[in-house]
Amino acid sequence: MTTTQGRDTTIEAAAKGPAPGPAFALLGTVQTSLIFTLTALVVPLPRIGRQYGLDRDDLILLSAAYGLTFSGLLLFGGRVVDRLGGRRALRAGLLVFAAASLAALLAPGPQTLLTARFAQGAGAALTAPAAMAVLRAVFPRSAAYGKAMATWGGLSVLGATAGNLLSGVISALAPWRLTLAFPVAVAAFALVLAPRLLPATPAGTGRSLDLPGALLATTGITLAGYGLVLTDAHAWGSAAVLIPLLTGAALIIGFLLAERRAPDPLLPLGFLRDRRRGLALAAIGLTAAGTAMTFVLLSLQLQQDRGWSALQTSAAFVPFAVALLVSGRAAGPLIARYGAPAVTASGLAIAATGLALLALTGLAPHAPYAYGLLPGLLLLPAGAAAAFAGAAVLATDGVEPHRTGLAGGVMNTAMELGPTVVLAALLTLGSDATSLAATAATLAAAALLSTRTK
Repeated sequence: MTTTQGRDTTIEAAAKGPAPGPAFALLGTVQTSLIFTLTALVVPLPRIGRQYGLDRDDLILLSAAYGLTFSGLLLFGGRVVDRLGGRRALRAGLLVFAAASLAALLAPGPQTLLTARFAQGAGAALTAPAAMAVLRAVFPRSAAYGKAMATWGGLSVLGATAGNLLSGVISALAPWRLTLAFPVAVAAFALVLAPRLLPATPAGTGRSLDLPGALLATTGITLAGYGLVLTDAHAWGSAAVLIPLLTGAALIIGFLLAERRAPDPLLPLGFLRDRRRGLALAAIGLTAAGTAMTFVLLSLQLQQDRGWSALQTSAAFVPFAVALLVSGRAAGPLIARYGAPAVTASGLAIAATGLALLALTGLAPHAPYAYGLLPGLLLLPAGAAAAFAGAAVLATDGVEPHRTGLAGGVMNTAMELGPTVVLAALLTLGSDATSLAATAATLAAAALLSTRTK
């Protein structure tokens, strides 16, 4: 009885805290800016290469630097969040992210820019799980938290879409550096408003940071990710790819073995044994890969094969963004009515249909935009937003409050690694249309498997 009264008192106290609407808006803007930063340099890369005289390998590393440290440090970042408390960790992550983003904006040369991109990823790896931990405090009741996560799930796709669209517009009309101003502004804005809008969150007690596990996981994920990224410019059998890839894989295996014996593991392996959570993480990774692949392949095809400008290419993706927003808005009520597994499975099936249409008609050299590209550009984001929303609910369902940072780290890791792994694997097929078709088939298979989730 005493426990129940204490829990009710905690919920009531949280309800009297800062208003949830403004708090969610602030946290959502932060999450969107983290993913925006991931794609902000994709379109301007050719201009950066010409300005600094960088070769293809240098540009690949510059583009991937942020994502490498972001994905590599997320598990450790989630553990730090659970130990320090959400709001405190969020402030620390935002400080690092803001300082690194400002350094990137003002970088006098490519080396400073590269270092700043690595540092941005480190700040993001702490900020992303911290934001999810604070979100749990903003919505302490399970029903309200589930609704919030349904919306949260679509923010990452929205951030990636905004990064691709705005970077294209800015590259066409202004200096490319302006694409780096958005994360600086958001981080500064959030640091000022966080004490007023976000509730305090308690720090964890008695939890170690599992530094050996953190070192193995971070180094392994970063090296393996770097090896996969280099497949864009080097053969799979080359030393440039095999050395980091195999070393990273060995370290990841070592990490998993070490976690089985660790008294307080960085990633409790039982956390991943839940079938619903495993399928949700797979759905997040695959959907992120499908949308990322579409942006990369279509951007190249429209500009290189059809001769479109960066501005025209960005305009072509405007319906993509609209469909994404509409579907994300509808996902919450649909999840409440039909359940997260059904919405996730339906979203994956719709996204697979959109990718299949793009593979069959959209990438044809002279395919008309209206009935060649547009149908796929509407179905893919509509399905992706629904799948992300449902998967976000499934991935965090039943997670204890003291493990919210862990859940955020794992979920964001799946989202970051999915595009890297799938892009590297499928682009070796040698045909853009074949790659899209293979991704569509994978999403369809995941949709079928999700329908069996209880």
